[in-house]
Amino acid sequence: MKISTWLDTKVKEKIDVSQIKLPDDISYDNDPDEILFFEEYKPCGYFCAENHPFSTVERFGRWYYSRGQDKKAGIHSSEMKWHLFTKDKDLALETAKAHMG
Repeated sequence: MKISTWLDTKVKEKIDVSQIKLPDDISYDNDPDEILFFEEYKPCGYFCAENHPFSTVERFGRWYYSRGQDKKAGIHSSEMKWHLFTKDKDLALETAKAHMG
C-alpha cells in the first residue's frame, strides 16, 4: 500500500495523521515521489558516520512528510527526532527549516 493511500484511509477514519507513526512494512517499501528539501548540520566533516541533525521534506502523492532531528540535539546525538505529515507544502518546508535554526 502506498503511504498516501494509507494516510487518506486514516483521515477517513477521522484519525489525526499529523504525528502518526508509519507501520514498518509501509515505510520500508515506499520511496518518495519527490524530495523537496534536505539539510544536514555536519560540522565534524564529510566522512563522519555519526548521527547529525537534519531536516528533510519528502512528497508522497499529495502528502508531505517533514522529518528530521532537531539541531538543538547537537551533533552525534540520537535525541529530539520529529516528524509531521501534512498536505500543506509551505507548512512542511517551514517546519523543516525551523528545526535547523
